[in-house]
Amino acid sequence: MLSNQPPRPANMLNIVAINQGHRPLTMADPEIGPVTPVEARSLLGSGHGVLDTRPPEAFGAGHVPGALNVQLSSPEFEQRAGWMLPAERPLILAVEQGEEPRAAIRKLAFVGLDQRVKGYLEMKDWIGQGMSRARLTQISVSELRRRREEDHLEVLDVREGSEWSRGHIQGAHHMSFKHLPSRLEELRLGREMRIAVICGSGMRSSTACSFLLRNGFANLLNVTGGMTAWSQAGHPVSS
Repeated sequence: MLSNQPPRPANMLNIVAINQGHRPLTMADPEIGPVTPVEARSLLGSGHGVLDTRPPEAFGAGHVPGALNVQLSSPEFEQRAGWMLPAERPLILAVEQGEEPRAAIRKLAFVGLDQRVKGYLEMKDWIGQGMSRARLTQISVSELRRRREEDHLEVLDVREGSEWSRGHIQGAHHMSFKHLPSRLEELRLGREMRIAVICGSGMRSSTACSFLLRNGFANLLNVTGGMTAWSQAGHPVSS
C-alpha cells in the first residue's frame, strides 16, 4: 500500500501532530503584528525564513534575499505554502500593506502554519530603509522564444503531470513545483545554467524560482503569462 506514494508535503507531520492533539489548534481568528525592518533583519539572522505573499512582478522587482514567494491571490495559497516551506522553521510574512497580513495568517491557520509566523513586514518599509534586496527577472513568452534560440536557455516546466501531458514546450524539462523540495537532486539542470521557469500563468513558476534561488540557482528567469500566454501567442506546443 505504501509503494509508489507521491512525496509528502513538508507540513504533513505538523498537521498529523495537530490532529492527534500533540500541538495546539488555533480556534479563534489568529492574530499577527508588524515587525520593523531592523527587527526583521535580526529575526533573519536568528534563522527565521520569509514567506513573500506578493504577486510575481512585485517579488521580481525586489524581495528579501532567500524569501519564498507564494502569492496570497492564489486560491491554493495555504496548500502551496505547506508544500514548499521548510518544516519547523519560524517565519515572517512579507506583504504589500492593508488587510493582507490578516488574510494570510487566517489562511495559514487552515493548515496549522499560523503559529510559526512571528509577524509581518511591509516591503515598502524594507525597501525604504535601504535593506538588501534580491531580484528575479521576468520575461514574456515572446522574449522566451527569442532568447531560447539566441542564449541557449533551458526551460523548466513546473506544472502538474496532467498539464504537461496536454502540451508543453519541446525540449523542456519537467518537475512539479511542489516536488522540488524533496526531489531537487533529480533535476537534471546545473546551478550555473540559464533557466527559464514556466507554469500555467507565472505564479507557480515564481514560487519555484524563489525556491531554486534559495538553493543556489543564480541565473533564473520567470515566464510571465506561462503556458497560457505561450499557446495564445501561437508558439509551438508538443504533447
